[in-house]
Amino acid sequence: MKDGIWKQAEDSFAIESSALMRALEFLDRSSFERAVTVLANAVRIGASGCGHSGIACQHFAHLMCCIELPARFISPAEALHGASGFLKQGDVMILASRGGKTAELLPILEICQHKDVTVIGITENTESPLAQGADIVLKMHVERETDKYNSQGTTSFVVLSAIFDALQAALIEQTGFQNEQFAVIHPGGAVGARLNAK
Repeated sequence: MKDGIWKQAEDSFAIESSALMRALEFLDRSSFERAVTVLANAVRIGASGCGHSGIACQHFAHLMCCIELPARFISPAEALHGASGFLKQGDVMILASRGGKTAELLPILEICQHKDVTVIGITENTESPLAQGADIVLKMHVERETDKYNSQGTTSFVVLSAIFDALQAALIEQTGFQNEQFAVIHPGGAVGARLNAK
């Protein structure tokens, strides 16, 4: 086994822990509360991103369904070939891109503007096209990724997922969602057994 492997593992935990500890500093409270309000009132919620951001968006869509806010991940490719028809006036679309310049997302932003769909942009670059075109911007911040080349979407994935988790936690409070409701839609597995124990 190569020297330095354990050191890389230790550094990975340290980098991501530090990023999570600082993430809240960069979130604007007013913007976050606006995002919670529009999500709570949306009939439908879409989420889209590329690569690791897209995987985090899939997680977010599932989180929303778990609290009975209908949501789906819309792949950037499919969005430009009809899937954006899922969205109607008054719905909410989350577009996530660390740099805010992801070419595949910008046409989706234009579609949402045309359809009067509220866009929540999550990005590190508040001067980016995504941030400038979004109705609400949630700022993420990442010092570096965990790999030695600082190129893999690791820390950025963790921070984006944490923002999504925080939104769900806030939405449970905002909507008054009850654990009894979750028991109905989650009868499976150990969680379902615990929730539905008589």
